[in-house]
Amino acid sequence: MKDLLLKQKQVLFFIIAGGLSAIVEIGSFKLFSVNIPKIATWEYNLYGIKYPLSNILSTCCGIITNYFLSIWFVFERGKHSKRREFMYFMIVSFISTILSLTLFQIFFHYVFTSYFSIKIFTFSPEMISKIAAIVTVSVLNYSIKKKVIFNG
Repeated sequence: MKDLLLKQKQVLFFIIAGGLSAIVEIGSFKLFSVNIPKIATWEYNLYGIKYPLSNILSTCCGIITNYFLSIWFVFERGKHSKRREFMYFMIVSFISTILSLTLFQIFFHYVFTSYFSIKIFTFSPEMISKIAAIVTVSVLNYSIKKKVIFNG
């Protein structure tokens, strides 16, 4: 087991960095989705899109956290300059954000329509949809970031 963990150290660190970034993203989503509708009533439902501003702001918080954790703990610097590396990272993250926002809407409207309760916490359809979108997009992100941005 120890040998397997050592061989998969980068994947393990990516999962940890992604988990920490997801905590930042989900926590900020909760904060934004509770407070922004108090100021902007359209936030709950903008032309059928649920929580657009909360989703975008929380995703940005998660992306910035993930970038710094990725360069500090997960990937080694590649052949690109820091500026180009950051630009590529942001482009991939922008595309991932569009995918994540789309998946969130699909999950929220069609898949996770009821609350899920465990003993100490109840997950709302918004939170379950956000978590499912993050997990789905993370798999794609790892592959692209490893092969394109940070050179394997």
